Amino acid sequence: MGRRFSFEVNRTSTAPPEALFALEADGPRWAEWAKPLIVQARWARRGTDLPEGVGAVREVGLWPVLLREETLEYEPGRKHVYAFAGGKPLKDYRAEVLFTPAPGGGTHLRWTGTFTEPVRGSGPALAATLRAVIRLISGMLVKAAETGR
Repeated sequence: MGRRFSFEVNRTSTAPPEALFALEADGPRWAEWAKPLIVQARWARRGTDLPEGVGAVREVGLWPVLLREETLEYEPGRKHVYAFAGGKPLKDYRAEVLFTPAPGGGTHLRWTGTFTEPVRGSGPALAATLRAVIRLISGMLVKAAETGR
């Protein structure tokens, strides 16, 4: 079994938690606010109780490279937990996005992830890459929520 690695990205936004959550949890909307990194986004499967909720699978990326992310926990306006569907491209990948109201208004955004390194020694580089990608995506998310895109 490979070693476990994690990353964490924190941001603040003037937008309310509900605005950030609505954009992050809505799979197809990623193609609107996360360009040019995410060009295609769609639902591969809808959730069991709520369309974007537990069991929903979103596909994001650019064909032929589309990541499939399955929602594991869904608390509207507060928390979204997802994993790569089918265990690919990273083994045991799990991410949690928390939206916490900030004192005086706005939101504190905390995006964390964990995974098992697929090849011995690859964990540090993969964790750094994931942190950089999530920093970029979370910045785009904050900008979209604050500008109303």
